[in-house]
Amino acid sequence: MTFDLTPEQDQLRDAVRALGRRYGHGYFVEKAKTGEHTTELWAEAGRLGYLGVNIPTEYGGGGGGITELAIVCEELAAAGCPLLLLVVSPAIAATVINRHGTEEQRKRHLPGLADGSQKIVFAITEPEAGSNFHRLGTVARRDGDDWLLSGRKCYISGVDEAGHVLVVARTEDSSTGKLKPALFLVPTDAVGLTRSKLDMEILSPENQFLLYLDDVRLPADALLGQSLEAGLPALFAGLNPERITVAAMGAGTGRYAIERATEYTATRKVWGGRTIGSHQGVAHPLAHAAVQVELARLMIQKAATLYDAGRDLEAGLAGNMAKYASGEAAALAVDTAVQALGGAGMTTEYGVATLLGAVRAGRIAPVSREMILNFVAQHVLGQEKSY
Repeated sequence: MTFDLTPEQDQLRDAVRALGRRYGHGYFVEKAKTGEHTTELWAEAGRLGYLGVNIPTEYGGGGGGITELAIVCEELAAAGCPLLLLVVSPAIAATVINRHGTEEQRKRHLPGLADGSQKIVFAITEPEAGSNFHRLGTVARRDGDDWLLSGRKCYISGVDEAGHVLVVARTEDSSTGKLKPALFLVPTDAVGLTRSKLDMEILSPENQFLLYLDDVRLPADALLGQSLEAGLPALFAGLNPERITVAAMGAGTGRYAIERATEYTATRKVWGGRTIGSHQGVAHPLAHAAVQVELARLMIQKAATLYDAGRDLEAGLAGNMAKYASGEAAALAVDTAVQALGGAGMTTEYGVATLLGAVRAGRIAPVSREMILNFVAQHVLGQEKSY
């Protein structure tokens, strides 16, 4: 058992950290407040190969795994630039296409995902069904050789930045008459696909949307894998990378908040010339938050290692635990940092309150802490399923 990164992973971490710090949290906040996107950072990360670290080399990627992509997510977040589309495009879309797409789909999409010139977002969540794919209302039906998609999706990240959206729908199995999931690569400019931006109380350069699909006509090769049998395994293929990279982003955000707070508390003097960090009432909460973040990082490392080893079932459990631990730790770290900084913590200048909305959302999405606890109770503790 080792907790050491390889030399190559260490070099990746150092390089991504340096890139993130050149942009910094001020850049992130400015883009979010002006309604712009982090285009420059994304393009440079793509040019340097960081967006495609988990994509096979034959498609222009780095040939690594989710461990490497988690490093990228964590280090950019630790520099104050938590990029949600790293989770959506390289982690979910690239993994699903690589593992379950056709060779033509891999050749068409993976090189652009690797160099950052293409983004593919993911659409499963619906207003009524949430992310319960058993009850999805978005339906795909045959029309000659084509497919027609109709339905609604909500909380879909980054549609305005992407060329395609990977839509989860349900199709009728002609042999059984039962509905089964299928994934479709839908161009964001497809006729019949419209969107409406959601107003969110989260400071982020990445927007959320409602999507409306009104008989969106797609060619046969838009079906991921070109077989309905690919639908369910393809859907599950994206879940573990999603949870692991979301957890990594949360851990990085927690590290960023603690770093900002400890810099402040180690120099701020009030009474008697002593730094406020010398008082246990300030130091202990920060130390507690640091412990929680580090514990989450260990579970992220375990989950990523299991996933890259092909141990999907074990990675599923570890990934859920990592996401839970990281969501709680990030929220604790940012809140504790704000408290330690006092009034300064609520200012934009000090850059911690700007993350409150994002870390709160991390306890809800992409899977809520309660559903993770349900999962652990059932699969670890052997309790009866509660839902």
